[in-house]
Amino acid sequence: MSKTLLDIQNLHAEIEDEGKAILKGLNLAVKAGEVHAIMGPNGAGKSTLASVVSGKDGYEVTDGSVSMDGADLLEMDADERAKEGLFLAFQYPVEIPGVSNINFLRTAINEIREYRGEETISAKDFMAMVREKSAVVEMDPKLASRSVNEGFSGGEKKKNEIFQMAMLNPKVAILDETDSGLDIDALRIVASGVNKLRSENNAIIIITHYQRLLDYIVPDYVHVLADGKIVKTGDKNLALELEEKGYDWITDEINA
Repeated sequence: MSKTLLDIQNLHAEIEDEGKAILKGLNLAVKAGEVHAIMGPNGAGKSTLASVVSGKDGYEVTDGSVSMDGADLLEMDADERAKEGLFLAFQYPVEIPGVSNINFLRTAINEIREYRGEETISAKDFMAMVREKSAVVEMDPKLASRSVNEGFSGGEKKKNEIFQMAMLNPKVAILDETDSGLDIDALRIVASGVNKLRSENNAIIIITHYQRLLDYIVPDYVHVLADGKIVKTGDKNLALELEEKGYDWITDEINA
């Protein structure tokens, strides 16, 4: 039986300084080898969930637990969570002028290796990895030498996020609206990259508004997040139903 890589129990969280509750008792268990899609209306708490799990500043957890492969994430800073094997692909990837992709990733990989008590990666092995993983997302290897996301198109930024995921090889990857702003070709390439990175040893959570991404990445489970908690779970057919009917029918079911 596959082990649970991410276990979220009764998670409550609010925006700091506002006291506004966003997550209100969310439960989610993701096992190794699984892909989970999280959908829901605007303001339901989807991006807040990604931010809280990854350790982004500005949120306060008021109850519940989040563990990854048995480690308590809520006791760790964001960088420690990354070293434990958590990866977040941003909805709006940030630009880091003056820092090349290559230096950024080599530093990150060596920080993770040091954390695990492993030797640093050699320049030769690192560059071989860059060439191999660039091909996964059909990204021009020259982009790896440019500053992180600086001057990249929207599609290039999203490809670069999946390239970083390929290089870092996380246990759990959270993709926060990776499909937003992508044309159909870029969507296909990004989705193909994600599919190539699926394995029996990792887990992927896709946060999305649209069913179209799930035409390319078929999830094991689709969850509907509404009013701060997961209110319905199904397979890909649930996503198709949401595309056709919207979210009002689920709200009606809850209130019935």
